Amino acid sequence: MADKNQRYVHIGRRSPQERPIRERLGDFREIAARFTHQEAMSQASRCEQCGVPYCHVYCPLHNNIPDWLRMAAEGRFEEAYRLAETTNNLPEICGRICPQDRLCEAKWACTLEQAGHDTVTIGAVEQFLGDLAFEQGWVRPRMPRAEWAQHVGIVGAGPAGLAAAEELRAMGYAVTLYDRHGAPGGLLRFGIPGFKLEKNVIVRRCDHILRAGVLFVGRFALGLDATLSEIRQRHDAVLLALGAYRPNHLPLPGAERGTVVDGLAYLIASMGDPAATLLDAPETVNACDRRVVVVGGGDTAMDCVRTALRQGSCGVICLYRRGELDRTGSRRELDKALAEGVQVLWRAEPSAYRPNTVMMMEGKPASCIQRSNGVLTVRVRDDTDHNIECRLIDAELVISAIGNRPELPGFFGASDLATTMRGSVRVNPDTGATNLPGVFAAGDLSRGPSLAVWAIRDGRAAAHGIHRYLRSSATAVSDTLSGVAG
Repeated sequence: MADKNQRYVHIGRRSPQERPIRERLGDFREIAARFTHQEAMSQASRCEQCGVPYCHVYCPLHNNIPDWLRMAAEGRFEEAYRLAETTNNLPEICGRICPQDRLCEAKWACTLEQAGHDTVTIGAVEQFLGDLAFEQGWVRPRMPRAEWAQHVGIVGAGPAGLAAAEELRAMGYAVTLYDRHGAPGGLLRFGIPGFKLEKNVIVRRCDHILRAGVLFVGRFALGLDATLSEIRQRHDAVLLALGAYRPNHLPLPGAERGTVVDGLAYLIASMGDPAATLLDAPETVNACDRRVVVVGGGDTAMDCVRTALRQGSCGVICLYRRGELDRTGSRRELDKALAEGVQVLWRAEPSAYRPNTVMMMEGKPASCIQRSNGVLTVRVRDDTDHNIECRLIDAELVISAIGNRPELPGFFGASDLATTMRGSVRVNPDTGATNLPGVFAAGDLSRGPSLAVWAIRDGRAAAHGIHRYLRSSATAVSDTLSGVAG
């Protein structure tokens, strides 16, 4: 038995094969292949089946990882998927975009890493199970066994809203899902580039959730198309699951309005999806033949630099104000960006921008166009944070990827909604309930900008909090009517 559970001694960690760099820079398709059946079984068999599975503990959803890894290792793929979907509404998506190196596959989460055998490829196996489930028809809408009379409105069709919508619909509630974009998916669909998450993957999952009877209303902006008070009048309970779209401001002396593009706005514009509601970035933002500087070092910054490369930029430089070991983003995402040719300046911050507009000839002599470029002054510190050096960098496109925040409640007509000192909506962490009766919040709005897996967890928790609220409200009404009749 011990030998059966110690395959890691003979089988090394192997990730899915990635496409050659020159090939993958020519498109926006995912860069890695999927495991074959045999590869999935082999890699899943490396799990040691620990008595105390820290991968389960460090997963925000507390997925039953060792159990479905064992099933996968034995070729029981449908059973493995069935177990995975009990705790995760978007398993094949989390398998692709979760930073497993900071969660379930981290050195503090996987015993194999601590023993020097490298971690189990949990994310790749999870992606394999989710994709296989769709191909084999194992993914079916979660239809309710009985219908309740109450109706729930969910504002925001990202990971938190999608997870809550599926859970509430399965419980038997009528659910309406509102979103600023013309199609569901939120930042999963409109903010994550295809080389990490191809759009058909999120589209098929959204379609699956809607087929259970969830109603989707697109092009809806809370505060513009309806206030929170008006939404509350339409529904028995409301869940606010708005994403973090408001950019942090990059103070850059000399930069005129429009010179600096927000990273998230740039990514949404680069998708070219007609269902997207563009933010401040114009539709023409493109890095083709331009020298690009991206300010920031997190995962959004890595998405921006890799997108610019695929658009045909003639050079991409990333500036990060901290050192390489002080990043909060995924190491895997940084390694992929470096491998694709991105240059990173550590402990560097832009201090000024000098714009310059030149006339360029293109094609016929009579056709002249104006093209704006500029010079960025960058202050670079050494490893001791001293000896500041100033560098001048040519930049035709500056992208600020220093973080985004959710809109403040006052923006959507809910100034009485309690907030924390950080500006997020204050909620009961177990139920998602706010200070307003029947109003709940989940995801970035209540947690602050975070990972999709945390948003899924919040959405699931809020769904059960809403269920308890509606059932207690129905009981109170029933008791009141009984008292009147008596």
